[in-house]
Amino acid sequence: MNKEPSTPTPVILGIDDLRPLPRATRIARTSREGLRLLQEHRDTYIDELWLDHDLGGDDDILPVVTLLEEAAFNGQPFRIGTVFVHSANPIGAATVVQALTRWNYPVRRATA
Repeated sequence: MNKEPSTPTPVILGIDDLRPLPRATRIARTSREGLRLLQEHRDTYIDELWLDHDLGGDDDILPVVTLLEEAAFNGQPFRIGTVFVHSANPIGAATVVQALTRWNYPVRRATA
């Protein structure tokens, strides 16, 4: 009996303090959790990474952006299909898009 090969489940990670992100396979609610989540997937192809800029209180996505930038600077960028920035903060979102685009990550601005 021949079984057809199964299609692997896409890896869709989200870092957002409030949104449910129903397509995400894993969600982090703080930048600290986001850093941990990305480190867990360091050697994995990430199909989609969803980022919110403001993560509640004084927390924001910038530590995660810095991790991605440093990885690219060191010649070992994270393997990501598309980074979606979906923040309601237009200035913060633009900062994230600009920073990650500079390091050749495929980034798209999504509606919050």
